[in-house]
Amino acid sequence: MTENLTGSARTILESNLLGATCARVCPVQELCEGACVLGKDHKPIMIGRLQRYAMDHLHGDIARMLRIAPSTGKKVAIIGAGAAGLSCAGELAKAGHSVTLFERRPMPGGLSTYGIIALREPVDVALAEVEMIRQLGVQIETGIQVGRDIAFNELQARFDAVFLSAGLGATPSLNIPGQEYVLDGLDYIERSKIDRQSLSIGRQVAVIGAGNTAIDCATVAARLGAERVTIIYRRTQTEMTAYPHEYEFIRKEGVDFRFLTQPVRILHDGANVIGIECLRMSLSEPDETLRPRPRPIAGSEFTIAADQVVKAIGQQKPSLIALLALDSVRGYVKVNSEFETSLAGVYAGGDCIRSSGSASTVMAVQDGKLAARAIHQRLMAREERS
Repeated sequence: MTENLTGSARTILESNLLGATCARVCPVQELCEGACVLGKDHKPIMIGRLQRYAMDHLHGDIARMLRIAPSTGKKVAIIGAGAAGLSCAGELAKAGHSVTLFERRPMPGGLSTYGIIALREPVDVALAEVEMIRQLGVQIETGIQVGRDIAFNELQARFDAVFLSAGLGATPSLNIPGQEYVLDGLDYIERSKIDRQSLSIGRQVAVIGAGNTAIDCATVAARLGAERVTIIYRRTQTEMTAYPHEYEFIRKEGVDFRFLTQPVRILHDGANVIGIECLRMSLSEPDETLRPRPRPIAGSEFTIAADQVVKAIGQQKPSLIALLALDSVRGYVKVNSEFETSLAGVYAGGDCIRSSGSASTVMAVQDGKLAARAIHQRLMAREERS
């Protein structure tokens, strides 16, 4: 035990520039700690908490701890200031490239700033990491949307490479009567972090969906005063996309689950929600996600009382695919082993490329790091040839 917290933090940052965020949101129960080979008789080392302790020790000019290469004279544009974009930007800056990061929202940080509940990551932690990336020399321009405020071909003309880290879009529509009375889950979380005064919590809150965002929405409702919170899901616990430890956590918060349940109508009295009409479901053959397909049971209608309904049923596919005419896989950006898209010199990473498996902050950070390495090698190889 050396108690060298600064040295520990430096070691973390050399491998992961977003170490403070990952220490808070990485699903260690499913990854490193969950994969501990010592078995049930031993408690795994609390890697996440140790990393958080080391990272929280740092204050002020973090960037001075990192080695920055001499300028290469190369310029890279990054679209989207989420985990993948920030990771890629920082790694490229360390390699000596001039990096400009374009973010459409008022604040950088992506889901770390707006979409991860404050219980797990406060806004100031996310913005402190953004500031560290700035200290590395990255220029961050907010309120800039590609295709609206700046043309993509202009970026291609000004920069030697482009990295897309645009994440995903809005929550899809429920396509049921009364859906206009349903709140968007990401907006629900965002207001709980950024503008708490604008968020009114219902007495009986129903959350539609069973992924990690749904768990977060239920947590917000339960912690901010709802008397009863119910998660509604059309499949069973086995098919939930939320991590098992999140499921256990939210059950301990007193949240109820209604499995094999499909909302078909939002009931309301004027502008006030009063309940959800639902159908019971059964499971049949697997669908394209390889999970059992839910089928409605005729005549099984019933009502769940609720005065607030929140949807957390995933996000729409990235809009940049259509804007840039990119090749895609199941609606996600298609990339090769070097994270390059079908457009030469244009790379992508993060949620926008995650066409299979789960998506997480730590995966996005790794995408950014690996893409930065590929971009750097390509730019330096081009320099040697010229």
